[in-house]
Amino acid sequence: MLANFVALVLLSALAVARRTCKVSAIGGGEDDGPAINAAFERCSKNAKVVLDKYYVVDTLLLTKDLDDVEVELSGTVQYTPDIAKWSPQSLFLTYQNATTFWFLSGNNIHLYGGGTIDGNGQVWWDTFNNSHNAGTAGGSSTTFARPIPLTVGNASNVVVENIRQIGSPFWNNFVYQSTNVTYKQISIRSQSYSSSPTANSDGWDIYRSSHVTIQDSVVINDDDCVSFKPNSTDIIVANMFCNGSHGVSVGSLGQYAGEMDIVANVSVTNITMLNAQNGARIKVFGGNPSPVSTAGGGTGFVRNITFKDFHMVNVDNPILIDQCYSTPADVCAQFPSNLSISDVHYINVTGTSSGKEGAVVVDLECSDTCQDITAEDTHLSSPSGNATFVCKNIASTTQLDFNCTLPE
Repeated sequence: MLANFVALVLLSALAVARRTCKVSAIGGGEDDGPAINAAFERCSKNAKVVLDKYYVVDTLLLTKDLDDVEVELSGTVQYTPDIAKWSPQSLFLTYQNATTFWFLSGNNIHLYGGGTIDGNGQVWWDTFNNSHNAGTAGGSSTTFARPIPLTVGNASNVVVENIRQIGSPFWNNFVYQSTNVTYKQISIRSQSYSSSPTANSDGWDIYRSSHVTIQDSVVINDDDCVSFKPNSTDIIVANMFCNGSHGVSVGSLGQYAGEMDIVANVSVTNITMLNAQNGARIKVFGGNPSPVSTAGGGTGFVRNITFKDFHMVNVDNPILIDQCYSTPADVCAQFPSNLSISDVHYINVTGTSSGKEGAVVVDLECSDTCQDITAEDTHLSSPSGNATFVCKNIASTTQLDFNCTLPE
């Protein structure tokens, strides 16, 4: 009887054992993409995929319908720098015409392992610097795609940790229509070896997603460290080091007329921001008279946003609300933003500006009235003189710990 019991236990253990698919690399510059896709098809449920070699990828990685899958990336996935091929074959994601090299989708996914995702971005940066072909509405395009190296899309319960990302042609990470997604211990470096900037090299962009956490990570780039795109809710960003950034940014929002954009319940804490264009930023398009505008006129709201323990060094705009983002001043004056901003809190924001904006260290400019904006323990200085704090259309300044002046 004991032998039968042991046999049953062993059979049960075997029944629930995780299947492992280990991907070999072809070598010689040959495309490993089909083998990676095949491994995810074989090991799509209660399984583990091991990527421990150097892989050349010239095929879209479309890894969908995963269920309880570990992905051990201890090697390197490097995408080929073939613009002509990737422009039509990368996966089109609609928002701002973004496309992706790798679409990771499903439920209960764990990507980890200390490996590298290499976007091979230099050729894209140089080409974009010469052509400025961003497609419509300021994103990528299908004629000149700049694919995102990793998109977690249509997914739930995902953890991505201990991964290095270099050379992204566009945004490094896109959280797309997903929920319960966590990133931690991610190292991002987008640095050009020519005079071309690494345009749009955001660390993360979050779109139509909720309950997203990004923590304990480093971003060295030329654009937003983290950006909360339309319909991002219940977001935590914590313990981040950002260098060369455009800030931790709410937005841009309100870009498309007739669409409602929401960003709510966002906590940003313990951030070090160095040599950046912006620090804690909210960017919202102004209004627009055209019902089909792709340059402003959208509706919605920004609500319950907290920036806490934010340290700046050499930052052009340490604190910025811009409710006329990418909107001509005369248009914004005639057509204020249709997207409201309220319940925004700055706590213990310290450090220095670059002096690029003169003595201005805080610039809170709303085209419509912003409600319930607070600041406490603000300690910001400028190398250009006594710190100046600009406010426009703030419903009440009584909860700000600095004296506001009107913009010139």
